Amino acid sequence: MKILIIGPSWVGDMVMSQSLYTELKYRYPNATIDVLAPGWCKPILQRMPEVSNAIEMPIGHGAFDLKGRWDIGRNLKKEGYTHAYVLPNSAKSALIPLFAGIPKRIGWKGEMRYGLLNDLRPNKKVFQYYVERFVALASQHDKMLDEVSLAKCPRPQLVVDSTLQRQAIDKFQLSTERTAIGMCPGAEFGPAKRWPDRYYAEVAQHIINNGQQVWLFGSAKDREVTEKIKQQLTTEARQHCFNLAGDTSLTEAVDLLAACDTVISNDSGLMHVSAAVGCNIIAVYGSSSPDYTPPLTDRVAIVNTDIECRPCFKRECPLGHMNCLQQLSPDMVISILDR
Repeated sequence: MKILIIGPSWVGDMVMSQSLYTELKYRYPNATIDVLAPGWCKPILQRMPEVSNAIEMPIGHGAFDLKGRWDIGRNLKKEGYTHAYVLPNSAKSALIPLFAGIPKRIGWKGEMRYGLLNDLRPNKKVFQYYVERFVALASQHDKMLDEVSLAKCPRPQLVVDSTLQRQAIDKFQLSTERTAIGMCPGAEFGPAKRWPDRYYAEVAQHIINNGQQVWLFGSAKDREVTEKIKQQLTTEARQHCFNLAGDTSLTEAVDLLAACDTVISNDSGLMHVSAAVGCNIIAVYGSSSPDYTPPLTDRVAIVNTDIECRPCFKRECPLGHMNCLQQLSPDMVISILDR
């Protein structure tokens, strides 16, 4: 088998997709797995030993570009792929395997994909968890329900490069004398997933008062909120708080998260990265739910409120009060840390 995966476009989804690649390699040990995905995914894919090649998708997320997809497909035709697994739900994501002439094209029903996929799975909602929906594609259509469950799904395990980890620690002048607690206060999806910065700051102050240190992670978009967290600390405590948001590459973030004992995170891509590198996780859920996309590890504590209106899965609070996050007090996280 020579397999082409049309990969997802979000960090968390890409991490969870490793469970499918692991399952495919278990079933077909000699298979070659290549993944076509946005360029930013490459650092994640390079840490997955199941993946032979990460192929950069030059067409931006959301763009149709039929000619561009035709050109990519015809260029990939010479690779002789036997199977394609299409993980996104859009019709356009299924075009390249068709244009590449790949005989077996597998995916969920999604958006008008009749004819584009020839092993079309009708209803992904028969599986509760997102990762189950990925792994189920490795099974035959009539065996999915018997073979796949969350307990049976392989868990993502990203490779950590100890040499690059040491280089990143030196580059950012991080100390290893104190135990590092990571914080990932951003969420690309929207504000309804973001625990308030003042709550993160209160927990960070507690961590530092207890003789540990805090490393703040995120993208350049998260730099404003991570700086707000740091500025709310006492002057003395700031010496033990390192704002890395926007400064690290994704490769560096993977290795530095792996150096943390515990990571406190919103429901975000970095939460899934942290789980996949073996950290203890405290996962804060607002508008979303761990009933669909939990961190895939046993070393996790889930924190959420049980108010009537959650989970709503909205980017912004439709009621305007954000109580699913506002009512989730810092003491709830601090008590877990202290345990």
